[in-house]
Amino acid sequence: MKIFNSIAELRLELDSQRQNKLCIGLVPTMGNLHAGHLRLVEEAVQNCDFVVSTIFVNPLQFGPDEDLQAYPRTLKEDQSKLISAGCHCVLEPSVDELFGSNLESQTTLHIPSISNMHCGKRRSGHFDGVATIVCKLFNIVNPSKAFFGLKDYQQFLIIQKLVADLAFEIDLVGIETVREENGLALSSRNSYLSKKESRQAATIFKNLNEVAIKIQQGQRDFQDLEQQAIINITEAGLRSDYFSICHAQTLEPATNLDSDIVILAAAYLRTTRLIDNIRISL
Repeated sequence: MKIFNSIAELRLELDSQRQNKLCIGLVPTMGNLHAGHLRLVEEAVQNCDFVVSTIFVNPLQFGPDEDLQAYPRTLKEDQSKLISAGCHCVLEPSVDELFGSNLESQTTLHIPSISNMHCGKRRSGHFDGVATIVCKLFNIVNPSKAFFGLKDYQQFLIIQKLVADLAFEIDLVGIETVREENGLALSSRNSYLSKKESRQAATIFKNLNEVAIKIQQGQRDFQDLEQQAIINITEAGLRSDYFSICHAQTLEPATNLDSDIVILAAAYLRTTRLIDNIRISL
C-alpha cells in the first residue's frame, strides 16, 4: 500500500492508474479505524480496481467545545488495517496541505434544509465542514465510486444531495452499520467508553428496534413513541439529544402516509455523543 501526504503526488499516482482505465474507489475516514471502516474498504476492493482511503481529522466539522484535540489518532495501526483489507493507497494530509495556513478563510459549502435538522441543529456548522471536506476529496481523487457508512444516515443524504447538486459523476455506495454483539453501532468514539458504558449505550439500538417493531405493528402515534424512547434512554443513564421518526428521504417528521421511514437517535453518555438509526418500509 502506498502512503501519500501530498495531494500533488497522489494525483500523479491516480493519473497513472487511470491510463489503464481503472475504476477508482474512495473511502474517506478520520482514522481510528474499526470493523465498520474496514467493511467499507472491503466493499470498495470488491467493486473497484484501485482503492484510495483517506485519514484526516477534519477540524471544520468540530465545534469549539467538541473533541477535536482528544479525537483518537492511531495512524500506524490504521495503516496495518488498511493493508490487511486490501487498500491500494492512502492519503494522510496535514491541515495545511488541505486547507492552507489560514483555516478561518477557507471556502465552505452549505447544503440547505437537510443540514439544519437533527445533528445539524445540535452541531452548528458540522455538516458544512463535512460537505466541504467531502467535496474537496472528490475533487482531489475524482473517484468513480465513493463508500460511506449508513450509521451516519443524515450525512449520507447530505452527500447524496451534494453529488446531485454539483453534478459529480460519482456513484455513492451506502454500507449498512456494523455493530458490536450487544447492538451498539461501531464508532471511533466508542473507544471513550468502558465495557459497562458500552452495555449502557446499547440501549439506543434496543429502543430503535422496539419502536420500529411497534410502527410495523400499526402504531402511528409517532410523538408518543418518540417520548417513550427518550424516557427509556434517559432511565438507562444516557442523556438523549433527540429521538425522531422521520421520512426516510426528507428527514421531516413522518406522517401516517409515509411508507419509507427512518428513526434517528442521538444521545450522550457522559461527554461521548453517540448516534444510530434504523430504517423501515411499510
